[in-house]
Amino acid sequence: MTKTIISLFLISNGIVPVFAQSQIWKIDPLHSSIQFAANHWVVDEVVGQFNEYDATLITSKDDFSNATLEATINIQSIDTDNERRDTHLRSVDFFYVEKYPEMRFNSKTVEQIDVKTYNITGDLTIRGITKIVVFKSIYGGTITDPLGKTRSVWQASTTINRFDFGLKWDEIIETGGLIVGKEIRIKLDAQFILQE
Repeated sequence: MTKTIISLFLISNGIVPVFAQSQIWKIDPLHSSIQFAANHWVVDEVVGQFNEYDATLITSKDDFSNATLEATINIQSIDTDNERRDTHLRSVDFFYVEKYPEMRFNSKTVEQIDVKTYNITGDLTIRGITKIVVFKSIYGGTITDPLGKTRSVWQASTTINRFDFGLKWDEIIETGGLIVGKEIRIKLDAQFILQE
């Protein structure tokens, strides 16, 4: 009731309250990438990526300090440049894509550390298991491209323990280490396009 009275008072005196509108940004897969890396044979590293994904960023502030982020990844699109390995990663030993075809991330908080640095905290769901993770994120800026589209550029990274998400396949080599390390490093390079 009080809010209504205040609004009527402002309007009757020629003062129109301005409410911030939410902006919707969609990821541009042609100019983005979702990559991961894991130790292999202890001393080596395997790098891969996901080729199919979608993400939406919603904010009402130019500095994105109140943003929310939702993302889904098609795990079937995993690509380590080795089809035999990719088939194994899709199997029940790892992602079990027949039962859990998607990986999801839903942000809970976006903490602005400084002008360019953010901590994006949220729920990451893999193989039906949800854990809170923090992506260390760098805001590269917002530009207008030659086609007149407004783009927001980001980099983000985090490290997870694959065992926490049920990806527990492991074989121990003679030196005592795992063929595939527990820690998975995730790196995102993302361009978001403002939706008109």
